[in-house]
Amino acid sequence: MSRKDLTREQLYESVKSLIECDDKHLHLCQQKLYTLYSIAFQYLLYKSSKDHGCYIIRVEDSFLAEKLARKSKDPTTRKFMARLLHTRKLRYENSTFYLDYFNFQSWALTSDLPQSKIKAALVVKNTSSTPMADYENYETDADLAEQEEEKKPILPLPLQEFGKHFYLKTLMEVVPETLTVAFGENFEGTVPMKFGFIPEPDEVTSGVRIASDVILSDDE
Repeated sequence: MSRKDLTREQLYESVKSLIECDDKHLHLCQQKLYTLYSIAFQYLLYKSSKDHGCYIIRVEDSFLAEKLARKSKDPTTRKFMARLLHTRKLRYENSTFYLDYFNFQSWALTSDLPQSKIKAALVVKNTSSTPMADYENYETDADLAEQEEEKKPILPLPLQEFGKHFYLKTLMEVVPETLTVAFGENFEGTVPMKFGFIPEPDEVTSGVRIASDVILSDDE
């Protein structure tokens, strides 16, 4: 086990908090991306063994996916992600995991999945970049001309209606449960959730669900 990996107790208590949570669209909003990804992924792994079907992991880009495969905070998550990177589709017991990115052109494997088969999705946004085509809806010729001038990619018409955070909203329309790992963002329709063992630089704001984890140190 890596010196910086989550302890078994931390991982167990965190996943248990997600299992016991009644909210279906959660935003894991703290700063420790690799810690939160491990927790969220292990929850999906547990859920997939109980509720068989399709599970989508949507990561901002392949660069971040590679970092998750190397830096996630438990060995099982690292190994699974490393294999998923190469195949983009991986069977686990009686469920199947799919990997795509915020770029809609990477959704070939997931866009045609039967809605009834999709059980949950995990979305991961980098803390230091703006995803491609994450813009508000443009309606006028002037807007489109300005967009072209700035070399911003134009969303296909089916995606324009979702506007900002389309990479999550498109999933929330069809997936009964989503987990979003992102710091410094607000996602309409999601409930923020924090884990007590992860230190916070500021006081917790009202309306944020706090998981009842054991207070332990975590080095990331």
